[in-house]
Amino acid sequence: MKKLISILLTLTMLVTMTACGKNSAAPSGQGSGAENVSTEAPGTDKSTESPSSADSGETDLAVTYPVTVTDQLGREVTIQQKPEKLVSGYYISTSLLIALGLKDSLVGIEAKADSRDIYRLSAPQIISLPSVGTAKEFDLEGCAALEPDLVLLPAKLESVIPSLEELGITVIAVNPEDKNLLEEAVTLLGTATDTKARAQELLSFHDKQLEPLSEALLNTDAPSVYLAGNSTFLSAAGPKMYQDNLIRQAGGANVAAEITEDYWADISYEQLLAWDPDYIILAADAEYTTDSVLQDPNLQDCTAVKNRNVYQFPNAIEAWDSPVPSSILGSMWLASVLHPQEYDTENWKQAVTDYYETFYGFTPDTENLYKKAE
Repeated sequence: MKKLISILLTLTMLVTMTACGKNSAAPSGQGSGAENVSTEAPGTDKSTESPSSADSGETDLAVTYPVTVTDQLGREVTIQQKPEKLVSGYYISTSLLIALGLKDSLVGIEAKADSRDIYRLSAPQIISLPSVGTAKEFDLEGCAALEPDLVLLPAKLESVIPSLEELGITVIAVNPEDKNLLEEAVTLLGTATDTKARAQELLSFHDKQLEPLSEALLNTDAPSVYLAGNSTFLSAAGPKMYQDNLIRQAGGANVAAEITEDYWADISYEQLLAWDPDYIILAADAEYTTDSVLQDPNLQDCTAVKNRNVYQFPNAIEAWDSPVPSSILGSMWLASVLHPQEYDTENWKQAVTDYYETFYGFTPDTENLYKKAE
């Protein structure tokens, strides 16, 4: 009897376990419970994700028109719809538009475009576009005839803006005369033209180069630097100009820090000899040569000349000593001149290649960064 009861209890347990197994099975077509275990991190809400919203960064960077921006004259400018036809009356804004991927939207640019190597290398088609003149002689009627959706001008052309606006033309003024203003100009144009993602990428490149540069120069002494202007050797860049920031980023000290002018200041030989710089650096587009400075009889007692520390910014692509989007490359080049032990030449050469391939679509010749003498 005890044996029979034990067998009956065992059969009962087996039936119960089988029934439980059938009740816990997944519905047809959904697989087993083990296959349905979520591999998402705790707190993940898959219901909020979609192809259009998964990358929230891209969504945040989209521009909705009309959009109102504040330009670098402090003017509030409303852009009704995404501009398709652009005019740039300033080489810096033109270069920036190319970097933002907008070269095909340009319908007019500043005068003397054929003298800009960066255009020839990255956007040769814009060289033949109609010219709207210069900062000194802007072609108002020629600009209006192009029927642009948006015109970009340097701040110094403020006086022509009301005339363009009377014709129903939207105008933004830029004034990238220091590091912060250059970054502001990048963001401003990125917003105005719905290229905020590209603008952010451009600014990120700058930051990624600046961090290791600053680290390499952290414990170095700052040699004194005289940066001479384009048209004459006796023309100095003071602390209010972008060039001052460029020198400081490169680990140098600007000898012209006492100058109060906000543009190039004329100086004398006596002043330069009193400053007695360790290095003399010529602008990329200088109308004179390093040899002419080294051989100048008035400068033979200058430390930079005695030590033959006279150099010119590379000039075969664009002027890195001006507030163009690529100007971080100017600081990197200058750092390799002032601090060759701490900052290797290959650092900035690789950055030059990465920059122009990414933002301008060509591979630069980093072994030949100077124009051949005519």
